[in-house]
Amino acid sequence: MTRAPCLCLVVLLSACGIDDAALGPGTGGTAGAAGSGGAATGGASGSGGGAGTGGASATGCGKGAPAAGKRTLAHGGAERSYQLHVPSGYDASKPTPVVVNFHGRTAASFGEAAPLQEAVSKLYAKADAAGFVVVNPQGLSDSDGSQTWNAGTCCAEDKSRDDVGFADAILDELEAVLCVDKKRIFATGLSNGGFLSHRLACERAERYAAVAPVAAFNGMASCSPSRGISLISFNGTADQLVSFAASQNSNQAWVTRNGCKPAPTETFKKGDSHCDTYSGCKDGAEVVFCTIDDGGHTWPGGMDMSALGFGKTTQDLIANDAMWELFQKHPLP
Repeated sequence: MTRAPCLCLVVLLSACGIDDAALGPGTGGTAGAAGSGGAATGGASGSGGGAGTGGASATGCGKGAPAAGKRTLAHGGAERSYQLHVPSGYDASKPTPVVVNFHGRTAASFGEAAPLQEAVSKLYAKADAAGFVVVNPQGLSDSDGSQTWNAGTCCAEDKSRDDVGFADAILDELEAVLCVDKKRIFATGLSNGGFLSHRLACERAERYAAVAPVAAFNGMASCSPSRGISLISFNGTADQLVSFAASQNSNQAWVTRNGCKPAPTETFKKGDSHCDTYSGCKDGAEVVFCTIDDGGHTWPGGMDMSALGFGKTTQDLIANDAMWELFQKHPLP
């Protein structure tokens, strides 16, 4: 890992309060928070929407929608929080999908990371158009002030922190206050948040129907999902923080883990971006690996962070559209 350049990039992104994990290059798939080290091995753009049709939470249906914005709950002996966005046109009598959107490693001195994740991903507009709830959970701070997630080797200092349990607690609360379609709960996230969505695919495949990591790879030492789970990942070939080779290795591991056919089909190509889909997976799952040529440590179609030193943000592929297309096709069985 080349430490100095990573730290410079972290400082640049801190100016916008979006201070992500520094992940070194190399085919071995090293991963770690900047300044702390750590190691691990590691669809087409489209739209459409509407709420899901099954698995509604019995307790939350028929209730008025809670106010959008910051909500708090007690978990693990601490007060935790998350940002809630309920789509315009929400109908409390109809089961509604949920997308949980995890932020990257962020300096606490620049404010809470959860609302900043919307500035990066711009997911609320897609939620309003397609009709799904968005939740941006808030990570805890490490000793250096960075707000992080425990996603295996990346990136929290405390490897015993129960962030998976915190995500469970958020869903439990949502199912009590909203008409949640329990068969259509999904996870995404950027960098450290993308690593956590990988972890949820490994450990909570019975609760999350599919995941969509952005600028991340699987940092879990072991991964044994309870079923075949669909995944769409987004990685740039010029990402200076997350090794592209490691993301390729991670994706191929999901292909093997899910028992997919070894040869992919190119299902999207436009400009600098293309997506390869592996089908024939167990339990009807599929794995989609979207590549952005010369793409940086960014969210495709999201905030342009090139001026901050994080590389190109493509507009040829809109991650929000591509992930929603996959999510619609793959509810829980």
